[in-house]
Amino acid sequence: MKIGILAFIAEYTAGPAQVARKCEQLGFDTLFIPEHPIIPVRHVTPYPGSRDGKIPDIYSHMVDPFVALALAAAATSKIKLGTGICLVPERDPLLLAKEVATLDHYSGGRFIFGIGAGWLKDESEIMGVDFRRRWPMTREYVRAMKELWTKPEPSFEGEFVKFPPVRSYPKPAQKPHPPVLVGAGGERALKNTAAIGDGWGPLMLSPAELAEQLGTLKKLCAEAGRDFGKIEISVFAPVGGKDPHAAAREYLQAGAHRLVLFPPTLAPDEWERELEDIARAWM
Repeated sequence: MKIGILAFIAEYTAGPAQVARKCEQLGFDTLFIPEHPIIPVRHVTPYPGSRDGKIPDIYSHMVDPFVALALAAAATSKIKLGTGICLVPERDPLLLAKEVATLDHYSGGRFIFGIGAGWLKDESEIMGVDFRRRWPMTREYVRAMKELWTKPEPSFEGEFVKFPPVRSYPKPAQKPHPPVLVGAGGERALKNTAAIGDGWGPLMLSPAELAEQLGTLKKLCAEAGRDFGKIEISVFAPVGGKDPHAAAREYLQAGAHRLVLFPPTLAPDEWERELEDIARAWM
């Protein structure tokens, strides 16, 4: 079982280069960085799982994931580096394709493109996204980016993005492109994974729930002409009992390839111990 880390890095936590080096030294498979460019001061959408609906303060302090991952790439040589997740419809797809390709090129093909469309309606609207159509936008943006990554003179004609033949280099180091990991849950996420994804990254699914939903994903992949065996499954914030090793075995049997764990604070005086504790428990 691969074990990864999702790091909520802010200007007051340990930095991305420090965290990445430590994660690599401890043997973690992947370092993921999340994204929220802005958080509205007043929001109607409640924070999922919160009694009062308030969004944790760290969400207002998240660093840009591509800058952070570039720093992490320069400080490491083996660990994979991923967005966990990138809010695709809030970005220009031509510029985003360039960022992804550049990071993958200079990291030596270590990038995982974790994608999502956003849960915070208030944020989406401020960023100019029609919240109801955010996933059709995301699917089309990803398809357009795949053209930019794989063709010498790509063009695209869609509903949300259009461009004539252009040149866009560098191309990603990974061929045909970095793996696209759909970081969302539910039936729509399974359909999107079968349509555009190379991996699926649900949040807080139990092993039993994962096994059931992977049965659905297998059927959807067959219908789409996709090889289910090539879809990498990464469970973010796994839920389990007191024994992490037993939990990892259950997830492995259910079909997971990677578990992604969240250090609690990454505070300057705590972050090394937090990562060491996770490594000791899970690896």
